[in-house]
Amino acid sequence: MAAGEEQSREYLRRHRLPELLHHLGALLLFHRPERPREFLIQVLERVKAGRRAEGEYPDLMDEANVEAVFSLLDVLGQGHITAVQYREALKTLGLSSEDLEVGDDENITLEVFKEGV
Repeated sequence: MAAGEEQSREYLRRHRLPELLHHLGALLLFHRPERPREFLIQVLERVKAGRRAEGEYPDLMDEANVEAVFSLLDVLGQGHITAVQYREALKTLGLSSEDLEVGDDENITLEVFKEGV
């Protein structure tokens, strides 16, 4: 691989740009605003404010949606899912699981799931 290509990949990874773009695309498809550019600008402003702890980070799903996803994963109604299910759910939702400090043998409760999502 060429040095320039490797630098580009590192830049994208370091700034988590693929995840950001995936999240923005998902928000557009979920909300389907009449004015997508203005919507994206507002979302990015909320991201900026959220990073400064001045506001909430824009969410794709509300609490009821997160609970519904969890219940689909917890088919036996045990009140927990596996770490593997948790990681796969985050991946499916376009969220990063790289920084998770969850052991493979840990059970994930609804509260932990909500916090992660």
